[in-house]
Amino acid sequence: MNMMEILKEVGRGKRGARDLNYAEAEAAAELIMTRSATPAQIGAFFAAERIKMESIAELEAFVNVCRKYAHRFPMQEGIDFAGPYDGRKSSFIATFATAFLVAAHGVPVTMHGSAPLPPKWGITLPLLLQEMGVASETMTHEAATHAAKLTDVLFAASEQWCSPLRELRTIREELGLRTVLNTAEKLVDYGASPYIVFGVFHNTVFDKMAQLMQQLNYRRALIVQGCEGSEDLFIDRPTRTYLLANGEVSLQVIDPEMYGLDSVVPELNWTPAEQLRITEEVLQSTAPLAFSNQVLLNGAVRLFVAGRVNSIEEGLYTCKPLLENGVAWDLYCRWREAMLTNEMKTGAILSEPRLH
Repeated sequence: MNMMEILKEVGRGKRGARDLNYAEAEAAAELIMTRSATPAQIGAFFAAERIKMESIAELEAFVNVCRKYAHRFPMQEGIDFAGPYDGRKSSFIATFATAFLVAAHGVPVTMHGSAPLPPKWGITLPLLLQEMGVASETMTHEAATHAAKLTDVLFAASEQWCSPLRELRTIREELGLRTVLNTAEKLVDYGASPYIVFGVFHNTVFDKMAQLMQQLNYRRALIVQGCEGSEDLFIDRPTRTYLLANGEVSLQVIDPEMYGLDSVVPELNWTPAEQLRITEEVLQSTAPLAFSNQVLLNGAVRLFVAGRVNSIEEGLYTCKPLLENGVAWDLYCRWREAMLTNEMKTGAILSEPRLH
């Protein structure tokens, strides 16, 4: 199929449009990811899908085509932290500190993200790295994987690791809408992980996302209606989640009060610098209790998803000493040093005069 034929199917309006089958959606994804379709056609497709809403087959096709054009670095028995690429505006990015807590127990972690995108245009993980002095958009795959080999924490800058996403940024920015890529880019799975925690904004997509996770063959997955649509569980109220395990899906409401962790979250003016400051305070056990408790709860739940503990309670007992004894902080320091060392090497290479 060519793009005009595809647009005739998805662009008939709310009542007339139909879902594409997998082969048709795969063809559309190929045309878009290779830029064989024109910018106008790509924008029209994204807008039409936004009105119609993506089917499971369409999402699966876009995920698989994104993976086809992505660089991947397998993290054995690892867990993927799949949060929103449009970032956060009013909540703590607990997943960043949680990564080092989970990895401190020996579970490889993959994080990924890009510069802010629509519709939220919030604070994203690369902005935290930038605050550390790491320009993730220019970091080589080798530099990121070197840090991962040392610490079991991989950060993949999505537009470096999947170049079609970089090439489509301008169109997405001009549209200003959520598109099919807002879901697909979170599932590229740069670490080839069998486990995933995946954030959603509305609980109406739980069933669809659970079926998609099954199609993508994750061994265990937790779909979280978390802070600002992220994979982070709330600490001041219960969080609705869907757990996929052993081929079965179950609704689980995780209430921090059940574990004596419920806390009042301080109101802060979130900036990348503030996000990084609180992250480092959590890892040094000097942060406000709410943020430390939030990281503990998220760490415990993710160890459970990865099959390393048998319950959330056991996860909390496992995570607490890793945080209090400085093990997670030491791991973060090693990762930061590796990332900064590679940043300096990259900078030196880029600044070397060229011989003519």
